[in-house]
Amino acid sequence: MTDTTSLDRSGAATPAPDRRARERRPRRVPKLGLAAGLVVLAVVLVVVILLSLAIGNKYVPLPDVIGALFNPGDTYADTVVASRIPRTLLGLLAGASLAVAGAVMQGITRNPLADPGLFGVNAGAAAAIVTASAFFGAGSAATTVWVALPGALIAVVVVYLLGSVTGSATPVRLVLAGVVVGAVLAAYIQAITLSFPKVFDSYRFWVIGSLAGRDPHLIVDVLPFVLVGLALALGLAGSLNALALGDETASALGAHVGRTRILGAIATTLLCAAATAAVGPIAFVGLAVPHIVRSVTGSDHRWLLPYCLLAGPALLLLADILGRVIASPAELMVGIITAFVGAPILIVAVRRMKVRA
Repeated sequence: MTDTTSLDRSGAATPAPDRRARERRPRRVPKLGLAAGLVVLAVVLVVVILLSLAIGNKYVPLPDVIGALFNPGDTYADTVVASRIPRTLLGLLAGASLAVAGAVMQGITRNPLADPGLFGVNAGAAAAIVTASAFFGAGSAATTVWVALPGALIAVVVVYLLGSVTGSATPVRLVLAGVVVGAVLAAYIQAITLSFPKVFDSYRFWVIGSLAGRDPHLIVDVLPFVLVGLALALGLAGSLNALALGDETASALGAHVGRTRILGAIATTLLCAAATAAVGPIAFVGLAVPHIVRSVTGSDHRWLLPYCLLAGPALLLLADILGRVIASPAELMVGIITAFVGAPILIVAVRRMKVRA
């Protein structure tokens, strides 16, 4: 029979730590190792960026890509690389936004399966774009971001109000409210797109999510919102660590629970709405990347968020490269590739939660 007691300093018998309790303790990773891993991830991201500029219908050797970046001229390689720069930059912005937003969403809801679209952000942005296109004729890329952002913000406000009708906005209430609002908006979007064939024709390509064929001016339009959202998210790292211990414990440690959730929701809204407006609703990046990163960094958001900031763009650009290679000379939209990559990760995450339960 296994001994389940130990002696403390006074000689009294005390229960030994339970194995399950030990397993739930956060795994401590040396800071030096985490810093080195962050540098390695940054190098990986640079390599992926160069591959994104090199691979396509016409392959450009990496030395020519580097030459086109630092000493551009009028050669064919320079022209090809220049045409791929906006696509790569959109991938960087969208990947970083979705990954960081996913980590923040999982932190404020304490739900490891939370997705950036859980608060109705993607559905709100899509509903606003469909409405503007159907009733106001707004279909240009320049107006998309200015339509999507208010739609996403309104959806989040509605979710928060519904989640706090009968009391404080707890994670469970917010999740349930987000599911309800998302379902209602999805039905509304379907009704509008089926009623307006022209809207459906443009929406069916946008809703899959793609980095190709986007207006380069979108980078300038969404960049301020992405920067503000990332600054808010990174500034909440310490509060999210406290929130993971529970509302009461977080309050006892001096964290403002309500303010943390509101600021986290604002950061998520800005990041998701900007990414959705620019490249469409790309699924699973916000869910998969935090899970992958958490296996390296643990649950400390001070490291989790910077890792997501680099890993998100790397994953999204790799998916985009894969989409170009698989169906060459045509290509698969990046939203399809991320769905195939993210679905197995979701299954693994659910099984891991079941084992730990």
